[in-house]
Amino acid sequence: MEDEKIEEAGSSSFAGEERENSRDEEEDEIIHEFDDGSFAKFVPPPLVPLQHHLEKDKDDESLRRWKEKLLGCVEGELNGQVEPEVTFHSIGIMSNHIGESNTPLPLDESESSKVLFSLKEGSQYRFKLTFTVKHNIVSGLAYSNTVWRAGVQVDQSEGMLGTFAPQQHPYVHLLDEEITPSGALARGVYPAKLRFMDDDKKCHMELSYNFEIIKRS
Repeated sequence: MEDEKIEEAGSSSFAGEERENSRDEEEDEIIHEFDDGSFAKFVPPPLVPLQHHLEKDKDDESLRRWKEKLLGCVEGELNGQVEPEVTFHSIGIMSNHIGESNTPLPLDESESSKVLFSLKEGSQYRFKLTFTVKHNIVSGLAYSNTVWRAGVQVDQSEGMLGTFAPQQHPYVHLLDEEITPSGALARGVYPAKLRFMDDDKKCHMELSYNFEIIKRS
């Protein structure tokens, strides 16, 4: 669709202005190297409302309009919200043998226990996600997908979606390509859990689902 954007990486160049701290303070907080060569973990500074950024230089009309376009919002829509709101609208599966299939989110209880999709053994596939971001920039949105078989964890994949500014139209993002295992022992139904978290460790969605690997004809 024309209103949708496929994002293979982060989508906002304005992420550097989403924090209140000065550039020098941010650089001091990003990475600290110790004598033994190890590194301290990055601790992001606290979020501030986007209204704070829009009010800077508010007398400059052209700069204000540029910021509104970059941030994906206008000042009249904001009332001091700080936390970003990420809403997932659908999850799709794209495969070289079934094409594309999309399921609206959230799943109701009857759907969560059913097989969400079936894939042939040894097939390539990718998840396709549609989501919106509101109120503030979401930084470092990442995912983890954990798969079990007969109560034993058999796979876990992780990846980064990126940083996204709020906007009225939904984002469309493709996760990394994966390949299903092959062989008689690989066939069957697998329960799985897909989670999305940002760099503040806030979980924006946790989706439990089932999928099936079937014999290649």
